[in-house]
Amino acid sequence: MEVFLPIAQVFVNPIEILLLSALVGVLSGLFGVGGGFLMTPFLIFLGVPPAYAVANEANNILATSVSGSTTHYLKNTLDYKMGFIIVIGGSIGTGLGIYTFTYFQDIGKIDTVISLAYMYILAIIGTLMLVESLGEIDKAKKNIVEKKKLHVHYWIHGLPFRMRFPKSKLYESIFTPIIIGLGVGFIAAIMGIGGAFILVPAMIYIIKMPTKLVPGTSLFVTIFVSVIVTFLHSFNYGSIDLMLVVMLVVGSIVGVQIGHKLGEQIDSSGLKALLALLLLIVGIFIAYDTFFAEEIKNGTSAIVNQDLNFFSKFIKEFSTDMPFFYGLFSIMFAVFLGVAAAFIRKFVSNFQKKYLSKTSKQSK
Repeated sequence: MEVFLPIAQVFVNPIEILLLSALVGVLSGLFGVGGGFLMTPFLIFLGVPPAYAVANEANNILATSVSGSTTHYLKNTLDYKMGFIIVIGGSIGTGLGIYTFTYFQDIGKIDTVISLAYMYILAIIGTLMLVESLGEIDKAKKNIVEKKKLHVHYWIHGLPFRMRFPKSKLYESIFTPIIIGLGVGFIAAIMGIGGAFILVPAMIYIIKMPTKLVPGTSLFVTIFVSVIVTFLHSFNYGSIDLMLVVMLVVGSIVGVQIGHKLGEQIDSSGLKALLALLLLIVGIFIAYDTFFAEEIKNGTSAIVNQDLNFFSKFIKEFSTDMPFFYGLFSIMFAVFLGVAAAFIRKFVSNFQKKYLSKTSKQSK
């Protein structure tokens, strides 16, 4: 069974997308990493044009980030002040990224740029993750406890205009989070990813934020960056396909919950090496697709004149006739799905706790 995407103008198998997005969600929940750098290449492999894969995965990340951030809001594990400062840099970086995206789009090279960006990013992340995980496995076998330096100072810590962040108990230059946000926003605009693989380590090792505040603040920043990326891609290029977004969001949110549960029960340090190998394999496939499969890529051109059903026609006409409002609707739609998922998760969690407590009382 295949479904025609009215915006991306390609046929896709919804079961494949649901399963792949769920798998990426499981990996995200299990390892605490964003799934954008895996899901976007998977969409490209399934036939979605790279420019559309980037835009729709950004909208998916918006929904999942809202879901996760809502959970952290309820737990009060967010540093809003730090988050807003990073968002300032993220907004500037997103603007620069969209400008770069438009330039390569105009000269007809955006698909190649996206593929090359993913090829290099996956190669770098996969290699670093593999080295780190193998080191952790070796240390665990030898029972080596590594003593880390408490304070490592980089040039970025000497920047002026320092500000207090009471929640994180930090006294930091505002330029530090702005520069980090700028890089995250630039990458998010071009690659359709949340940038957590840069933001989380930067928060921990450069800004020195408390670990418990990092995930929630990272998701909080990702929301604003994804909103800007989603709107600009929708308004400028009309590349958000709500049919694809629904499939991505449903699979991702379900997968993340499964990943969180698995992460509580198993030691994921050994599995991190497998994830690193998966990233390297995906990078190799992207390299092959970029350099050796050009004929196939050009041969699978979009099927424009399709008889669309009512819903598909509505989406197509809405995005074409009212791009501004379609962009806003795409954002609100993703936010609604994310908030709904967060409260459903909270309801299920409370129900499970009540059921377990009731069962334990009856057994006594």
